Amino acid sequence: MIKILIADDQAMVREGFGALLAAQPDLLVVGAAADGAQAVAETRRLDPDVVLMDVRMPVMDGLEATRRLLADPAASRPRVLILTTFDLDDYVFEALRAGASGFLLKDAPAADLVQAVRVVAAGEALLAPSVTRRLIAEFTARPAPRERPRPTVLNALTARETEVLRLIARGRSNAEIAADLVVAEQTVKTHIGRILAKLALRDRAQAVVLAYETGLISPGE
Repeated sequence: MIKILIADDQAMVREGFGALLAAQPDLLVVGAAADGAQAVAETRRLDPDVVLMDVRMPVMDGLEATRRLLADPAASRPRVLILTTFDLDDYVFEALRAGASGFLLKDAPAADLVQAVRVVAAGEALLAPSVTRRLIAEFTARPAPRERPRPTVLNALTARETEVLRLIARGRSNAEIAADLVVAEQTVKTHIGRILAKLALRDRAQAVVLAYETGLISPGE
C-alpha cells in the first residue's frame, strides 16, 4: 500500500485528488495540508511514501517545504511530486535541486495522476519528455555559461554513459534514447541506473539539472 499526503491550498484540488487516489486498491491517502508548514508537520507525523506538493501556498511555499522534508538524511524522506500549472513555475528548478522527484501537471488526465504516484513511489522520477523540454527551453533563455573544464564528478562516467546523460538532458525518453543509440530500451535503463548511482543522484530529474549546471550540455545545444 502506497501512503500519500496531498499538499495544496485549494480544498477542491485536495478533495478531488484524494477521492481519485483513494479509489485505487494500492493507494492510501493518509492526510492533507493547506500550506507548506502544515505539509512538513503532517509528513513528519504521518510518514507518507509520496507527497503531492503544490508550489504556491501560503505560510510556507512548496519549495521551502520540499527543502525541509528532504534536507535531513536522518529523517524519513518521502518522494515529493511537485504540482504545477502548464506554465512552469519559477520555483521548479530549485525544487529539483532540493530533491523533488519530478512534476505533475494539474491539468493532467486522472490516469496520469495515479501512474505518477506509483512511478515515484517505486523510486523512479516522473519527468515526462514534454516537461523536460520545457525545462530546456527555460535554460535556453538564460545566458550561455563561459567555457569551463569538464567537472571531475563526470569522470566517473563512461563515454556511453556520458552520451546517455546528454540525451536525457535534451528531453529524450528511454525509447528515443534506445533508437538514437541503436540499443535495447533495457540497456538504456541499465545505463541510467549506473549514471544515477555513480553521480549520487536520486532520479532522472536531478540528472537533467546536473547536466546543465556542470556544462555537459549548453542552452540551445
